[in-house]
Amino acid sequence: MNLRPIRIFLSLASVAALTFVAHVFPFNATTVGFVYLLLVLIVASTWGFVEASILSIAATLALNFFFLPPVRTFNIAGAQNWIALFAFLTTSLIASRLSTKAKQRALDAMEHQRDIERLYTFSRAILLIDNSEPFGAQLIRKLADIFELNAASLYDRRTGDFYRAGSSDLASLDAQLRETALKGTSHSNSESNCLLAPVRLGSEPIASLAIQGLGMSDSVLRGIVNLVAIGLERARSQDLAQQVEAARQSEQLRTTLIDAMAHEFKTPLTSIKAATTGLLADPHQLKEGQIELLNIADEEAEHLKELIDDTVAMARLDTTHIEINPEISDILEIVREVAHSMRTELEGRHLEILHDEKIPPNVFDRRLVKLAIKQLIDNAVKYSPAGTPLEIQVRQGDDTTDVYFTDQGNGIPEREQSHIFERFFRSPSVRQKIPGSGLGLSIAHSILQAHHGDLTVTSQPGRTTFRLTLPATYKG
Repeated sequence: MNLRPIRIFLSLASVAALTFVAHVFPFNATTVGFVYLLLVLIVASTWGFVEASILSIAATLALNFFFLPPVRTFNIAGAQNWIALFAFLTTSLIASRLSTKAKQRALDAMEHQRDIERLYTFSRAILLIDNSEPFGAQLIRKLADIFELNAASLYDRRTGDFYRAGSSDLASLDAQLRETALKGTSHSNSESNCLLAPVRLGSEPIASLAIQGLGMSDSVLRGIVNLVAIGLERARSQDLAQQVEAARQSEQLRTTLIDAMAHEFKTPLTSIKAATTGLLADPHQLKEGQIELLNIADEEAEHLKELIDDTVAMARLDTTHIEINPEISDILEIVREVAHSMRTELEGRHLEILHDEKIPPNVFDRRLVKLAIKQLIDNAVKYSPAGTPLEIQVRQGDDTTDVYFTDQGNGIPEREQSHIFERFFRSPSVRQKIPGSGLGLSIAHSILQAHHGDLTVTSQPGRTTFRLTLPATYKG
């Protein structure tokens, strides 16, 4: 309802009433002029400039007609009365304008304060959102409630979900919301009287927002959009944290199961080992053929024990922090031990071990480095043709001890060489031909890094060399 005509009528009526009072209780022109001016200021501060301007003109005419000589005419006698009348009109208009501006500034300040309070309330509401229902559904409902919107709709580009709140249904804007999130441009929809804006994280749009029923400044809209972006990113971070925690618990369960399986394997293995050891302790009771079979069984039981230990160690290295237990060890001796233990895997291949004349002892975790060397020899056996020779070189540098593992396989494509130490990476060209998990090289690389060493590769068709580097002095 337009109240301006009523306000104008009341303003004119107030002039008439004041004029009547001034005649009943006679006042001089100056007093009446000040009362008129006071009335103009009251109207300007209460209703606005238009009502105050009309009141100023009416008061000027009343002052001229009833109080400035000659009275009851619109003629003015004397220059002083002209100046007084002009001054009154000018002062009234200027005062009403200033009063209106002051009122508008006060209203703007109150609106700004209300916007700040709403944004603050919205930010707190985002922090209090729980997991009882989807984050986007709670967020858009709180936005509509706090800002008293007719309707609001949120499109999450990452999940493709739409969330709506309010009394109006904005489902017809779904296509426009997708386009807004894709292009990252704001626009208005005149049919539904909605404002559509992209929600950005940095420069990338991650969602879009439609708002109906609120006239707001650009700064408030930007504040809402930024809070929505922060809220969505917070929800995503929480989801990732929950996934990481679930994965961690799953890995702990896996490690526990592996430990349990290792225990179950080792129980009969221990019995076998005890039996073979007891029989071999008194060889005079056995025939020559039985002794040979028992020796084989004893060696294979020991080999099986080492395989179980290595499997458990690899599973733990794959999931937890690598703990180093350094001791003074001979790297050349370790290489020979591993090569001897893997004679079955080598399948009669010629393995040549070359080394410098003097290889001083190093300080490293004997068990872990032994496991890394096993992975490298096993990798060379898998990815080189049967019957081709393998070569291991142990070289002493100024500050490092280097071990080179060379095979005569097909080589590693250059584009894949930067990825072979990543967990679970396997070349597409061999994935279906050669069994494996893609963890061996990753674990070996992690072991060397834990020792402040390194594992690198150089490869070309017909020759691949892995270089294992250990620092001459352990840096724990």
